[in-house]
Amino acid sequence: MKYGFIKTAAATPKIRVTDCKYNAKAIVEQAETASKFSTALIVFPELCITGYTCSDLFLQSTLLKSAEEAVEYVCKNTAGLDEIIVIGAPIACNSSLYNCAAVIYKGKILGIVPKINIPNYSEFYEVRHFASGNNICKKINYAGQNDILFTSNQIFRCKNITEFTFAVEICEDLWVPNSPSLKLALGGAAIICNLSSSDDLIGKAEYRRDLVKMQSGKLCCGYVYCDSGFGESTTDMVFSGQNIICENATILSESERFKQEIIYGDIDVSKLWSERRRSNTYIGNEEDINFVDFDMEKRTTNLFRKFSESPFVPGEKDDLDSRCQEILTIQATGLATRLAHTKINNVVLGLSGGLDSTLALIVCVHAFDMLGLDRKNIHTVTMPCFGTTVRTKSNAEKLSEAYGTSFYDIDITKAVRQHFSDIGHDESLTNITYENSQARERTQILMDLSNKFNGLVIGTGDLSELALGWATYNGDHMSMYAVNVSIPKTLVRYITAYEAQKSPEPLRSVLNDILNTPVSPELLPPDDDGKISQKTEELVGPYELHDFFLYYLVRFGFSPSKIYYIAVKAFDGKYTKETIKKWLVTFLRRFFTQQFKRSCLPDGPKVGSVTLSPRSDWRMPSDATVQMWLDELEKQ
Repeated sequence: MKYGFIKTAAATPKIRVTDCKYNAKAIVEQAETASKFSTALIVFPELCITGYTCSDLFLQSTLLKSAEEAVEYVCKNTAGLDEIIVIGAPIACNSSLYNCAAVIYKGKILGIVPKINIPNYSEFYEVRHFASGNNICKKINYAGQNDILFTSNQIFRCKNITEFTFAVEICEDLWVPNSPSLKLALGGAAIICNLSSSDDLIGKAEYRRDLVKMQSGKLCCGYVYCDSGFGESTTDMVFSGQNIICENATILSESERFKQEIIYGDIDVSKLWSERRRSNTYIGNEEDINFVDFDMEKRTTNLFRKFSESPFVPGEKDDLDSRCQEILTIQATGLATRLAHTKINNVVLGLSGGLDSTLALIVCVHAFDMLGLDRKNIHTVTMPCFGTTVRTKSNAEKLSEAYGTSFYDIDITKAVRQHFSDIGHDESLTNITYENSQARERTQILMDLSNKFNGLVIGTGDLSELALGWATYNGDHMSMYAVNVSIPKTLVRYITAYEAQKSPEPLRSVLNDILNTPVSPELLPPDDDGKISQKTEELVGPYELHDFFLYYLVRFGFSPSKIYYIAVKAFDGKYTKETIKKWLVTFLRRFFTQQFKRSCLPDGPKVGSVTLSPRSDWRMPSDATVQMWLDELEKQ
């Protein structure tokens, strides 16, 4: 449970209808198997003690007594396991019979949750046997234990792991408009367990998957859905055992249908609570909720969960292509809207032959095509100076030609040298003054050209550079509309590659060569072979690491130690622990000290869930100190 990860499991045992002893043993076996993987919470199917398809046999006292004895067997034989076990059983209470979930921990029944919504349509006729557990709250004696809370309105919470809270609903409770999980999540349940016996029909698996996924997203919760499978009667229905574990609309694990297996999902409850606190429309309400506390030893979770090296980038190619197209459309629409609003038909863009300015040009082209404007009104400018290489300058010219935009070659060397003379700077001293003078001279030219052409200067800087402050203040830091402002560097590369793959020659070749060019501001002279000498990632660190740090710090507010922990797992075999920690410290220091540059950003379109615009998602004092974050990391 360290760092908030709760290992959950959904297990569908092979059962025999009405053979409670056999079923109880199968449940214990799977609970023991899951326990070996340090599972904290395991969920079994609806009525798994007896089988869901017992029909009128549910009204037989012999079956009910055997079910109670089987639950007692499960309690006694799992008392040594340090995991919560949730099983389904028919339980009689006074004059009614209820379809229930028994929540068991270390041999004790923590609570019994009755099903509220009892289906009585199509192939279901549970009303014939079961009463609704709505509005019931009492204590009962069951399976050799006394004073067990019997109600649907209960949340189970761990005393020493406060973020670990869960509740239970049963099958149909999920499918109705007013699911019990709504109240339970608002009452403080981070995880919802669903014991289900949902039969399979054509197309139902996709619907069921979407339902579980969206419920977890709507409620900002973890959702462990466990379905009945092999062994249920097939008189009228077939059950596939489609088990699903979700976290806030993301599927962590799903079983193969018609195959009996245990699936595992490491639910990050600390992330869920962070998301709930982040949204002011997620309003908690503990009214009428009964809390049941338990003690569970805090331990390190052996994570099965995988973490992408590139959290901003979809893993599947089809998803990636559609995401790239969507992003380009959002960026282009933002620019097109600004041009239409201002009645401006020209833009000015500094084109370096690097990735960021290339993407900015791509966006401009798409926006102009949307508006039916002449691409010649896109004024691209290359401004070579001390560090410009033949490769990047040539690619800038080829790119402009391929897209049919206007192109200008303005050498700024003479102007910068004049500036050095004016301020008394020795050109042989290649320090920050040497570098930033070039960046600011370029911005001055772009701004003046925008006046000349009555156009907007388009910013090229990306989200990663903003996070690190890797921009010259009032140099490339400034523009009139910044189209890449919420695109991280790792994603810039993928979007450009997407544009390349669907472009004809010679545009494709130019884009591919730009993709293969080292990232550099080209402010220092080339090496003796005329190649780029100033490589950004050698100076500030790998962008893939910084983007990873940025995503989890800003999107979820993770602590540095947790970011380090998951980064080590994500980049295992690629970077050493020492390297990851080194660049994480660099990231944190730069992120805090460079906020003043982000406080006065130009307008630009929000594209993803992580953005640093001071007008929307990120408000931070420029004088905040980083020391607390660095100290927390050192405790790792």
